[in-house]
Parts: sequence; C-alpha cells; structure tokens
Amino acid sequence: MTILRQPTAAGVRDAAAKIARVLPPSPLFTADFRGVAVAFKVESLQPIGSFKLRGAWHRLTALNAAQAKRGVVAFSSGNHAQGVAWAAKRLGIPATIVMPADAPPVKREATLALGAEVVDYDRATESREQIAGRLAEARGSTLVPSFDDPWIIEGQGTAGIEAAAQMAALGLSAPTHVVSPCGGGGLAAGLALALRDARVTVVEPEGWDDMRRSLEAGWIEPVDDSPPPTACDALQATRVSPLTFDVLSRRGAEGVVVSEAEIAAAQRWAAERFRIVVEPGGAVALAALLAGRVEAVPGLLVLLSGGNVDLAAYARALAGVAR
Repeated sequence: MTILRQPTAAGVRDAAAKIARVLPPSPLFTADFRGVAVAFKVESLQPIGSFKLRGAWHRLTALNAAQAKRGVVAFSSGNHAQGVAWAAKRLGIPATIVMPADAPPVKREATLALGAEVVDYDRATESREQIAGRLAEARGSTLVPSFDDPWIIEGQGTAGIEAAAQMAALGLSAPTHVVSPCGGGGLAAGLALALRDARVTVVEPEGWDDMRRSLEAGWIEPVDDSPPPTACDALQATRVSPLTFDVLSRRGAEGVVVSEAEIAAAQRWAAERFRIVVEPGGAVALAALLAGRVEAVPGLLVLLSGGNVDLAAYARALAGVAR
C-alpha cells in the first residue's frame, strides 16, 4: 500500500470539524479514584458502539466522486467494519468488508444491516490484507485499512479533541495522561496527535502486546506465532503499522499489558459504576487503571472504546465465570 501523506495534528482538527457536523460528542463520564477525578471517554455509546466511525467518516469523505462510485473495501473483525459500513451508507458508497468467519455474530449482523457486503476468511490460515487487496484491485475500489491509513488515524484522534473540550467544560485539568486500548494503534496514534501535551499509554491483552514490545525495542515486533486466546477480538492485530508505530514512538508512548481476568473485572466495574456495556477490547484501558498499572493523576483520560459484546460471553464476564 502506498502512503501519500502522513497523519498530522492539523488533519485531526479537520476531521473533528467534519465529524461535528454529523455527530454530537460521545459522553464523558467521571469517577473518583483515591480523591482524583478521572475522565472516561465513552465511545461504546457511539451509534455503532465504537469509535471506529470517526476514522471511517474522515476517510470516506476524502474520496473523490470517481473513487466513491467504485466503492471501498475494508477488513475487520467487526468494529471498523461497522464504522465503514455506517459511513458508506450515509454517503451512498458501496462497501465490502472482509471479516473473520469467527467474528462475533452481533458485529457481523450489524455490518450486514448497514448494507455492506461481507466476505468471510479463516483467521488462522488466510490473510485478510491479501484478500481485501485482491478484491480492491479487481473492483477498482479504495482499500480502507483499520489503522494503517493517515485519514483513519486522524479521524480516531477526534475523540481526544472532544474529550479535552468536555474536561474543560467540567472544570477538570486538561488531559495530562491518556490511556488507550491498542490493537493496530490507530486510536492511540490519533490521540497522541490530538493531545500533544499528554503522556500516552497503550494497553493490550496478554500475548498480544506487540505495540508495547515494539515501543520498548525501538522497531516493530510482531505478535508471537502462537498467541494465547483472548476475548479481545477487536485487538488481535498481529503486527502494528509503520504509521502508528512512528507516531507513538516519536511521542514517547509506553505500553502495559492486562490479563483476561482483569479485563472481565473492568467490564463488571463499568456495568456497576456507569451502567454501561463495554466489550473486552474496549475495557483494557480501564483494566489497566483498576489493576494499578496506570496511576490516577489529575488530567487522566481513559478511553472506553467499544461496546459490541457477545451476550453469552458478556453474561459470563458479569457473573465472574472464567471465559
């Protein structure tokens, strides 16, 4: 894939202006941790249940008329799929999504309901990037990756611009430390561009911490050949992109890891404290705070990035039953 531009802070501001014309800001909740007011950006309450519509809207609105007519192809386990499908439906653009055959049914059904075509692949034996690339080439469509794209990164960063304004309106400190779930790093990189004065921490599930290891090593490290099972279907990118790694490494971002049990505990905390549903991948940043891997300080901003859950798995998490 040829990248013609780099993501920028100015691009995040442009994306924020575009998104503000079609969507109200997602809610910002607060909670007290040892006397410190911590802010939570609740992207799980977006119309599609995740932040992914931000990048999708910024990317698809950048297409010219000829590109829009030929459509878009994306690959995703479900949240990016819904974001692209949502934006494509509003803009009248044909959309095809390459999804793993074992994607959560709720995410697959929602993608289909938004009018997108879904093409299955085997996560264990096939490459979604190769399948999507061949489809896009054959159809003359624009490929829309879930994180390896400057427009996508800029669009995701708009959550940070909204959160900073909401924190100011509540009389809270400006963001000093932002904690983000991380799969491929699109959200975290966008937040790093949007919140230039904030410390950045990315959070990943155990065994899928390629961004953490990459940041520590100074070069990109892929996920090991046999990663452990995880409930975080949205965070199963096996290799981060040069675009996201470059933004985060230049900003001095750091990474932490959380366990499956800690993720489930965070889902329960969000349900009990905020009365909201948060999916496993959307709860990892909260899990890091609850587990003490992130310190509660004035200006702390935690992203709750998605809420598209498998109901049976979510019921087990709420009941404290091992996945």
